[in-house]
Amino acid sequence: MASKTKLLLIGIDGLMLQRAIDSGRAKTLAHLRGNSFFSEMIVDLPTVSGPSWTTLLTGVTQSTHCVIDNDFKEHKLASAPDFLTLATRKFPEIKTFAAAGWPPLIDPNDIGPVIATRAEDQQSGKHSIFVRDGETNGYESVDVEVAHATVREIHESGPDLSFVYFCGADEAGHQYGTVEGKYFDAIERIDLLVEALQQVVRNRCDKFQEKWLIVITTDHGHRDEGGHGGDSSQERASFLIAHGIGREHPSWPANIKPEELVGQILATI
Repeated sequence: MASKTKLLLIGIDGLMLQRAIDSGRAKTLAHLRGNSFFSEMIVDLPTVSGPSWTTLLTGVTQSTHCVIDNDFKEHKLASAPDFLTLATRKFPEIKTFAAAGWPPLIDPNDIGPVIATRAEDQQSGKHSIFVRDGETNGYESVDVEVAHATVREIHESGPDLSFVYFCGADEAGHQYGTVEGKYFDAIERIDLLVEALQQVVRNRCDKFQEKWLIVITTDHGHRDEGGHGGDSSQERASFLIAHGIGREHPSWPANIKPEELVGQILATI
């Protein structure tokens, strides 16, 4: 039995959405922001990737998953399954996919990973992953590889539930700050990748009459000079965009907490 809605979750690390839109360099994101379900979110402290992405992807807080930094020491991910794993427990027949360039998210040879490897499901064709190392090779090129792999996977097999992650904006924010210049260059590159993902989803909807939901979020913001981890409103700012293709946009609660996203996803597919 196919899922009633196929869902693609796009994670864009360190994205200051309103600043990106105001720059005029994020036309796809601006269109989605204005023509979708939208909600602002506030992420928990510390505002760093490890705990924030773990909360967003597992649906539980740090008190359960115990990821409190990017080192993942003494984590309890075994007690905090990711949303792809949870979905297969609810619907064993579905196919899942994950692609990322930050190794702790999906690389089975790295710390974590947050997204379970599920080797048996990979062997049976029910799960696939695309792993790259942006920390070593740089996210400007790795994000493109990740996007192309995801476009190909959606085009060829249309997985029921997918997660794709981009980190170029966060990388640029750390190196150059978030007020001008290369931060927005990175945002424009990612915006084009999001456009490509949206287009391949549209193509599947047209060809197979499928219903899709594209969900976009971030794990934290940045200080003007670059960097994050503190408790300023700018660093704690996140958001949710949920855009239906071949179906209506969802009517999710106006004030969703990061740990509540998984529940909304599982209720949608």
